[in-house]
Amino acid sequence: MRHLTDLRTLTAFVTVLREGNVTRAAEMLHLSQPAVTLQLKQLSEACGMELFHRTPKGLSPTHQGALLAVKAEKVLSAMAEFGHAARTLTGGIQGRIRIGTVIDPDFTRLGAFLAELNRAAPGLETELFHSVSGEILARVLRDEIDAGFFLGELDVAARAGDETIASRIHQQLLARFSYFVIAPPGWENRIRGKDWTDLAQLPWIGTQKSSVHNRLLTRIFGDLGVTPRTVARVDQELSMLAMVRSGIGLSLCRDSLALFEKQANGVAVADRVEIGTTLSFITLAERRSDPRVACIFDAMSGVWSENPSPLGA
Repeated sequence: MRHLTDLRTLTAFVTVLREGNVTRAAEMLHLSQPAVTLQLKQLSEACGMELFHRTPKGLSPTHQGALLAVKAEKVLSAMAEFGHAARTLTGGIQGRIRIGTVIDPDFTRLGAFLAELNRAAPGLETELFHSVSGEILARVLRDEIDAGFFLGELDVAARAGDETIASRIHQQLLARFSYFVIAPPGWENRIRGKDWTDLAQLPWIGTQKSSVHNRLLTRIFGDLGVTPRTVARVDQELSMLAMVRSGIGLSLCRDSLALFEKQANGVAVADRVEIGTTLSFITLAERRSDPRVACIFDAMSGVWSENPSPLGA
């Protein structure tokens, strides 16, 4: 095999593989289509094999191409880690990093993460944006923020819109946990032994479309062919809890928080239903090798690997 070209060629190869289309890959790499096509041709010649074959929708990797793509991603990841380590040792990571946050900071270990990030890269300025996880995902996809927390499964978000979402996002799993259904104090008899179809008949506190609550419940109730009776809508977890305590209606609630609310404030917890989901940290796949992004993912790994929390809290 002839000597391979530089890392930019491997980056083009991996990007085209993810996008399945030279046009989109060229846009992401800020290159012309002929330039990307030339890089693919040079890599194919250097390897002595065909890496892609054409389909009606674009390009699809050959068997050999798919195998080499795995190796290429490892090379790019290793180089990103090498660069990050070198810059960290010299204190060279500078600039601003924009991070999207969700729910309460204790659950996401935001404070510990920021402390670790400041220790590893004191020259990095952090800017935080708080919203629901669906909006965090949208802002990451638009490159308006560099990374952020995300609740739920990316494939669920993809079914609700862009089917290429999962391929465009790099996702680091932080924790698995469950959502329980909570109800106002004194509603134990109204929810005990009830399934999703029964619970849909009771009043619900709704959330905005891009929230994890809405995505999870839309899938469940949609599969059952029922529509919950929504009597109010909120966009903040604290407001939702206050409305449940006040007797307005039902809501989803993280497992650990639901049990705390039951103990502290007497809210009722449904005994027959729950939804398993995840907390993750996301960025654009093409941004993963950015030294600043690599730095924040390393900091996040350090915080969560020390004391993993499979149930969320």
